[in-house]
Amino acid sequence: MTDWLFPPSPPVFLPVVGQSARFPVRRILCVGQNYAAHAREMGHARAEPFFFTKPADAVVVDGTDPVFPMATADLHHEVELVCAVGSAGTIVGWAVGCDLTRRDLQAVAKEKGRPWDAAKGFDQSAPCGALTLDAMPDPAAPIALSVNGALRQSGRLNDMIWSPDEILAKARELWEVRPGDLIFTGTPEGVGPLHPGDRVEATIEGLQTLSFSVLPR
Repeated sequence: MTDWLFPPSPPVFLPVVGQSARFPVRRILCVGQNYAAHAREMGHARAEPFFFTKPADAVVVDGTDPVFPMATADLHHEVELVCAVGSAGTIVGWAVGCDLTRRDLQAVAKEKGRPWDAAKGFDQSAPCGALTLDAMPDPAAPIALSVNGALRQSGRLNDMIWSPDEILAKARELWEVRPGDLIFTGTPEGVGPLHPGDRVEATIEGLQTLSFSVLPR
């Protein structure tokens, strides 16, 4: 029996649609500016995909409500298709995710050429729905996010600059991609602020809807 200095953190997992099995999350890789309209929205042209990361315990499972984070006055939503890497190192499942971003901290980091960790990889920054295994959603499937019933983001998966397979191939040039890795594939235009009490609904046709409320701190 291992003699821990203190109890280890509980495992992070996502439920799987139609199964009792759970998907253990190892880490989260995220792709920036992978929709052309969003890249223009953020002041950037089309470029090679680039990555940032979130810790595994940033995951907020559907049905759990994240708390408005500390150290920001400008929390933003970004709806995304999430890919789940399985035991063979290939994509085995798909989900709806929301990349929560402390936009004010990101702006400062960009201005000063600093890393985005504090802007992207904070506690409860990765709400994610249950995984649907096997086939990818229709490439023309709509992706959308609403706040308090008002549509904010809307696009289609084939608006992505880099496909999930291309993203996975690029990630393999940088990391040993392993089972349990999640890849957030980028967001369409329309990102915007969230406030305590807001109700978010994120959808991709063919996948389980992701819904959560932002709790006050």
